[in-house]
Amino acid sequence: MAVDTTLAAPGTSRAPIGELLRTWRRRRSLSQLELALEADVSSRHVSFLETGRARPSRDMVLRLAEHLDIPLRERNGLLLAAGYAPHYAERSLEEPEMAPIHQALDRFLRAHEPYPAVILDRHYNLMSANDAASVLTDGVTPELLEPPANALRVTLHPLGMAPRIMNLEEWSAHLLGRLRRQAAITGDPELERLYEELSVYPGVSLETPPDERAGNEIVLPLRLRDGDRELAFFSTVSTFGTAVEITLAELTIEAFYPANAATAGRLLEGITGS
Repeated sequence: MAVDTTLAAPGTSRAPIGELLRTWRRRRSLSQLELALEADVSSRHVSFLETGRARPSRDMVLRLAEHLDIPLRERNGLLLAAGYAPHYAERSLEEPEMAPIHQALDRFLRAHEPYPAVILDRHYNLMSANDAASVLTDGVTPELLEPPANALRVTLHPLGMAPRIMNLEEWSAHLLGRLRRQAAITGDPELERLYEELSVYPGVSLETPPDERAGNEIVLPLRLRDGDRELAFFSTVSTFGTAVEITLAELTIEAFYPANAATAGRLLEGITGS
């Protein structure tokens, strides 16, 4: 069993616990009083913790982290900064203890066929995918698909899916907006670097074009060129809502569904061979 000891940015592994708590509180746009009320402590105590005049107990670190909605990996970092051992374990999906989870994920991927589905880690690296996902990555240069393949890079890179995406401006604005929000919420520098990289790719947009913000569609579809046809998908994103283990907490399952009958028929062709 491995335990990650990396602290969240901003700051380094030597950042004092008070500085880290203040950074997370400000990231959540909370005043000391608001955090104190939510965590059922005095605002004076919160102030003392942030300035280093008081040292938090282990339980206090975990309580404040819970109310600040800090990711599990970064909660371990807070504990280390306060002088305590990490609380949350991080296991590989290949470890025996994770076998039931690994098997459940594999069953989900297979059961979702003939529709595409992928499993991503916290940096959008591809952990697993079902066979139907090949309809999305058709034509992508092999180098982009070599492990660890990054799903956002595969999607928006000019040698990736981008040339086939018929609504690239709209779809890229959606993906980059989601990435920007996640980077802001987590303070993860790798997500920030990924955003900076993707935002300068040709053809991508940081904001949805004005003429595409309004429409009759219920959800934003991914529109892909497939020979002389167009495929349209919408997707759902699922996470383990009660995970108390870092790997599980950081996994995302994205499942794609046909947005019209023509796309559903095309996907069924893949399993009938017709």
